Amino acid sequence: MKVNERTAASAASRRTQAERTAITRALLVGAGRKLFADKGFNDVSTQAIVAAAGVTRGALYHQFDDKAALFAEVYEQVERQLVEDIARQIMERQPLDPLEAMRVGARLFLDGCSAPDVQRIVLIDAPAVLGWDRWRAVGVKYGLGVIETMLAHAIAEGAVPEQPLRPTAHVLLGALDEAALFVSRAADREQARHEMDAVCGRLISGIAGRG
Repeated sequence: MKVNERTAASAASRRTQAERTAITRALLVGAGRKLFADKGFNDVSTQAIVAAAGVTRGALYHQFDDKAALFAEVYEQVERQLVEDIARQIMERQPLDPLEAMRVGARLFLDGCSAPDVQRIVLIDAPAVLGWDRWRAVGVKYGLGVIETMLAHAIAEGAVPEQPLRPTAHVLLGALDEAALFVSRAADREQARHEMDAVCGRLISGIAGRG
């Protein structure tokens, strides 16, 4: 075999291995997401995960250090998809008023957090499994940019007075996280959601200086 043929064969082998690795990882994340959502982190065994994914226990530990590491990736996937879906829906609705866009974003976030898998993985298990700091860091990683963009647009349009962008965005993100946590733990979630929609609306109006 010529040198260039060996090089090509080696590259093809590496691609094939990378593809197999990606498929295995996706199977584990998909199986883990469903099981964690259905049963909760503590009640899911690694054996159940590998059985659902159709892979070996060795494959699980080749990809992830432990069950918590798999959960961390599942959580990040859920958080990323939640924020991407909210951003997409806001773009589709194209609200003309920047403040209304922010209110729509808040409602969409609470809507998304009402989904059973998001409630269980993001709001209930993630803070306990990963710790508050890591849970918060992932939320900041995906959500803060969207909030900053919307806030910057509102300031540029004159709907919100000039103010420090990053600190204000952090306050809004923290408020939304707490709102979602409050609703998810309420005995009467429908009533809690109704009340929290009003609270978020007043918060946004307050930032706009409208009382």
